[in-house]
Amino acid sequence: MTMPSISTPERAANAPYRRRWAALFVILAAEIMDMLDALITNIAAPTIRAEIGGSAATVQWLAAGYTLAMAIGLLTGGRLGDLYGRRRMFLVGAAGFTIGSLLCGVAVSPGMLVGARAVQGLFGALMLPQGIGMIKQMFAPREMAAAFSLFGPVMGLSSVGGPVLAGWLIDADLFGTGWRMIFLINLPLGAATVLAGLRLLPEGRAEHTSRLDLVGAALASLGAGLLIYPLVQGREHGWPVWTFLMMAASLAVWAVFARYEIGRQRAGDDPLIVPSLFRRRGFTGGLGVGLVFFAAVAGLGLVLSLFFQMGLGFSPFKAGLAQIPWSVGIVLGFGVVQAVQRFGRAVIHAGALIMAAGIAAFSLILRYAGVDVTPWQLAPALTVTGVGMGLLMGPLFDIVLAGVEPEETGSAGGTLTAVQQLGAAFGAAVLGTVFFGLLGGQVATAADGDAAALRADLAVASVPVAWQDRIVDGVRGCGRDRATAEDAAAVPASCHRLRADVATVTAAAPRSAPAVQSAVADAGEHAAKTGFGDAMKITMWVVVGLLGLTFLATFLLPRHARIEEVPA
Repeated sequence: MTMPSISTPERAANAPYRRRWAALFVILAAEIMDMLDALITNIAAPTIRAEIGGSAATVQWLAAGYTLAMAIGLLTGGRLGDLYGRRRMFLVGAAGFTIGSLLCGVAVSPGMLVGARAVQGLFGALMLPQGIGMIKQMFAPREMAAAFSLFGPVMGLSSVGGPVLAGWLIDADLFGTGWRMIFLINLPLGAATVLAGLRLLPEGRAEHTSRLDLVGAALASLGAGLLIYPLVQGREHGWPVWTFLMMAASLAVWAVFARYEIGRQRAGDDPLIVPSLFRRRGFTGGLGVGLVFFAAVAGLGLVLSLFFQMGLGFSPFKAGLAQIPWSVGIVLGFGVVQAVQRFGRAVIHAGALIMAAGIAAFSLILRYAGVDVTPWQLAPALTVTGVGMGLLMGPLFDIVLAGVEPEETGSAGGTLTAVQQLGAAFGAAVLGTVFFGLLGGQVATAADGDAAALRADLAVASVPVAWQDRIVDGVRGCGRDRATAEDAAAVPASCHRLRADVATVTAAAPRSAPAVQSAVADAGEHAAKTGFGDAMKITMWVVVGLLGLTFLATFLLPRHARIEEVPA
């Protein structure tokens, strides 16, 4: 998901492009593909993991791999369009994105699927920046705002429809494809985008092109990878020394990157990121706001989908429907921004506070409603969360870019968009790790809390005391091990032992078998749901903390967006 800025539009030197409105819908189709694929794997992840295997890290990589690859690609994607033609690079990106979708749809292993997601992200990063450049090329200044205004509804409708569409496609199991259809549906849309683009999009390059900084791009990619990889994989490996060495190496690589970019600018070459940007408090503050805020958003989307399906037992379709209030709130927030944008930075502050209040309310509802919470009970909190998110996102890019000079806007906008994607990858890595790290312990704690009730049920069924203790311990161990299992399809050894114990007890007293089996099954299910809910509540407060950091970092931004006179 990218957020175009219209505060410093390029002035059209010639008459507006004749087919500009038809071409705009081709560009919007590319945005829809990106938006849908940024959202759908959150809904599909539990189903994908159950079918082709993979650990909890696979769930995180499905989101983080796409956004990390896009962040890396965005560093050079726009400049490739300037050098070789925006139309050409858009078509290459759309075709590559479609091929990546096909590879996702036919993936036979977690590694292949994550790799195909990275292909989607890289080609998406080549495709999306060209659209904004072509809009500025095609439209007269007086039409620019109207053209860019269509992005808001498209993003809003995609955010509403994406999870619902993904859930419906998975449950519908069209042609026996199951979850694969969420990627295969891109094939006709991608093919239509390429064919329409060949006919409708204008040729053209930037008047002043800059050379690629491949060394800078490689350093930035290495620095990002050294940070994200250990955050995703570290928990499953028990946080060995190499994970911390990789994160320390990431900081060192970023330091080398900064020195290299400064040296490249002094030598008269084109840097990947203009170093002078980092002397501007508003811009560096904007990068901090973007990194933390989009980390919170991406992480929240991931754990919310996992909680609905794995914790509450919702089907993919029901999980998608349950997220509609959040998406509707985002659309409402974007609409409110148009009326309050004159308040500038204060709108972002208000958005952060409202979003935090919605998430806090979500956590409190879970606390009091328990394992039987319904989507209707959660809907008000999710709507408030969405409104705050829309208020925060609406003016963010324009206010951040108000602190840079016009000649720096291209580099600043590209960097800010790349940081947005990097933040999303960071959020999926960190909040996914927090959630899965808490899960096993919370399920075990919930089983301990239910132990007395389970013993009472077993006593009523005439189970001996020694066997009661054995079964209670078995329910605890099985629940914990299932929640932390690397392979979701494999049955942990503790669960096999529990089944054997129950079988032994029921064989000795066949009449009590239904009561014993029902008591054990109910206790296991209740512990799992309670554990998921408790892990979710703690994770929600981590998100609130990230929004608190966003609120504080916002004080570094300019008070208002730059206002430019647009000729009539």
